[in-house]
Amino acid sequence: MNYDIAKPELAGDGALRVEWAGRRMPVLDSVRERFRAERPLDGHVVAACLHVTAETANLMMALRDGGAEPLLCASNPLSTQDDVAAALVAEGIPVFAIRGEDSETYYKHINAVLDHKPAVTMDDGADLATVLHTDRRDLEVIGSTEETTTGVIRLRAMAADGTLRVPVVAVNDSATKHLFDNHFGTGQSTLDGIIRATNLLLAGQNLVVVGYGDCGRGVADRADGLGAKVIVVEVDPVRALEAAMDGFRVMTADEAAAAGDIFITVTGNKHVLRMEHFDRMKDGAILANSGHFDIELDLASLRAASTSRRDVRNNLEEYLLEDGRRILLVAEGRLVNLGAAEGHPADVMDMSFSNQALAAEYLIINRDELEPKIYTLPREIDEQVSSIKLESLGGGLEKLTEDQIAYLSGWQEGT
Repeated sequence: MNYDIAKPELAGDGALRVEWAGRRMPVLDSVRERFRAERPLDGHVVAACLHVTAETANLMMALRDGGAEPLLCASNPLSTQDDVAAALVAEGIPVFAIRGEDSETYYKHINAVLDHKPAVTMDDGADLATVLHTDRRDLEVIGSTEETTTGVIRLRAMAADGTLRVPVVAVNDSATKHLFDNHFGTGQSTLDGIIRATNLLLAGQNLVVVGYGDCGRGVADRADGLGAKVIVVEVDPVRALEAAMDGFRVMTADEAAAAGDIFITVTGNKHVLRMEHFDRMKDGAILANSGHFDIELDLASLRAASTSRRDVRNNLEEYLLEDGRRILLVAEGRLVNLGAAEGHPADVMDMSFSNQALAAEYLIINRDELEPKIYTLPREIDEQVSSIKLESLGGGLEKLTEDQIAYLSGWQEGT
């Protein structure tokens, strides 16, 4: 078996983490049980470019249980858990991922999974899909899936540009993904990463959230719950108004730069905090990014303006500016929840990765009808996933009476 990982000897440790995560993933477990019986992915190679975590390992094994030949590479150089990579290789699943790999190795690994000529690809950020549409146009695939907001934005841009050549299931657009993974998962895991890197008490801190989409709302909500004084920066007037009515202060980036103690970018855009903002920040200001790519922060300008740089804690760099102020950067500006912590808890990735597995099945079953455009999984899948998850949490679902169904489907009955 061909693979490229850092430490095969960590397989035992990784297996324990994978097992622990699997206990918290009842929806994916039900998908795996059906996949074992029906084998809907039989004979198909599935190449995944995802964060190499214990939760992802359970998805890879679910795909294998469905008959697929799965391969995995990393969707971020800092998100790989080397022990999990070793555990998957020990399970016979090829992995091409090393924590801290450089850009050259990162793309070498993407090409390595594509060398196996996959029928379906899975993405988190659309890097694999981009390579498939540029350097590897020789490959023919049934379709692709996309996990995250940033990736969907890139793929929609491809579609608008007329360059998208395969059908793509936007898993991020499923309600049981973005309403839970983005909000609850990002909210908790982002703060987890910052706290691990800094050992900082959030209560009383001026915490700036740049971007108030599903992820930004989650970060703001969780930070507020921990006692931080939340400031929101937003370009969309509707979202900005929503943040204000949720009880948060809403400012321009310039205003927030002078007021903030901690800054978290969650936009999916480029250079939302720049040197003009760094120049206004307090001594000791902390920068973190929870958007997919590190370009949300203009780090090249920060480095160029710094007189020195040092590591002050694990995953925490200090940049000294000419005027004596210090700016602190968490996890190199990469995804803070994975670079400085373990990513989203298994409880929420349970739903996201169930959707990923079902999206692969959907692409294979419907391959003759699908066109090169963006698709969302049917509503019934959201209902199935949420019902199983609700039951696992001890919840019960009310049912409409026949009289209520008739009332909702008619128009003649009023008061």
